Amino acid sequence: MNRAQALERLASERFDVLVIGGGATGLGCALDAASRGYTTALIEEYDFAKGTSSRSTKLIHGGVRYLRQGNIALVREALHERSLLLQNAPDYVHPLPFFVPVSGALESAYYLAGLKIYDALAGASRLPRSRRAAGGVVYWDAQFDDSRLAIALARTAWSHGAAVANYVRAPQFHYTGDRLAGVRAHDVEADRHFTVAARAVINATGIFADQLRLLDDRRRAHPALTYSRGSHITVDKAFLPDPGRAILVPKTADGRVLFAIPWHECALIGTTDVPAAYPEIEPVPSQDEVEFLLRTSAPYLSAPPRRADIRSAFAGLRPLIARRTANTATLSREHSIEISPSGLVTVCGGKWTTYRCMAKDAIDAAIRTAGLAPARCATANLALDADAAPAEFNERVAYAASHEMARTVEDVLARRTGVLFRDAAAAEQQAPGAARALAQALGRTGEWAAEQERAFAALARQYGRYGLGENGAEAKSPS
Repeated sequence: MNRAQALERLASERFDVLVIGGGATGLGCALDAASRGYTTALIEEYDFAKGTSSRSTKLIHGGVRYLRQGNIALVREALHERSLLLQNAPDYVHPLPFFVPVSGALESAYYLAGLKIYDALAGASRLPRSRRAAGGVVYWDAQFDDSRLAIALARTAWSHGAAVANYVRAPQFHYTGDRLAGVRAHDVEADRHFTVAARAVINATGIFADQLRLLDDRRRAHPALTYSRGSHITVDKAFLPDPGRAILVPKTADGRVLFAIPWHECALIGTTDVPAAYPEIEPVPSQDEVEFLLRTSAPYLSAPPRRADIRSAFAGLRPLIARRTANTATLSREHSIEISPSGLVTVCGGKWTTYRCMAKDAIDAAIRTAGLAPARCATANLALDADAAPAEFNERVAYAASHEMARTVEDVLARRTGVLFRDAAAAEQQAPGAARALAQALGRTGEWAAEQERAFAALARQYGRYGLGENGAEAKSPS
């Protein structure tokens, strides 16, 4: 992917579909539209998957807790999408067994019965079926690398002709009469403004979707979303009793299930469910959330993890369809499509597993509202680009810059390699080398590299602060 080439196209062409937002849903929309044959553009204010889409529990799953809520339709849809992702993205999505600890024969029978229903809803799945095990029940779901899958979506959309660019804002809409006709865009890097013309515009900005809805229609648009913060911590993989198997704790104090999952050299523990008042691009876990994760996971691990064992801690905000409830743990992850009087198509809610369905519904809506020639969705059997990133570090940085549109050290160490989310101290150690290699690849100065190194070090310390000591001042929760 070549950003300069994308910017040239954005400023000079009129597109059938313009997608605003480069997370899972937006990238899915761009791929859906491009693979149907529509001329397609996508702009993202930050980096691809900078927000919620890189801060997941790394699971492609039907949602066991939604089964308990009785939301059969959502579970069935998600399990179908799980099957498609295992088929279409084998470099990024892998089967993973989960162990559910139980405290007796009655509880074992209860959970096994529920998981047998889960298996049945999956239909003809390639995954093994649920079974009893010593001390619990074992079932199968899928694990994935969220940041890498997002980049794969961007690259596959690009290969189908989409003009895709990060670090491009949409501060103003462009209209012809009372109909939406594109955006007045801002290239953040060059501080340059230009118009992107499009017949259909899709708002796929996740937790920021309400902001664009109000920008388009301040008088009539009412908030559609509420927000929930989910926090995660990583510890050494040795804390898992079986490093090849995840753990699901089915009952926690906040009403969610808790996972402890093998992820590279780490165990990922999450997630919480705490109401959040407003959207923010870099949310942080609270002290209470971190303590909750340590305390709740301790009985199921090989040893109780302490604050000093935490390698990284991160949080993401879930965009939930607003309903009158104070408990975000009871809200499911359905999505909605809205078309404003001007023609803005907004896709809200949802989750990673069902991104393809959300994209399909959004593009179907865009076709109707913009009067595009009908074309069927082609993504159900569309293989995503294979992961060709080299393993050696300097080569990996250069590849991220030339093929994956990485523009900053954070892009590389957070969302191209994932090191920041797994081990903040290791990421900080890699930052100087990454800054030099990226500066060389992008033709930047030594001063630019030094500033990148300083900025990333501050971010890495935020992710690693919870593991700095049991009682140290630096380990206190951010205000």
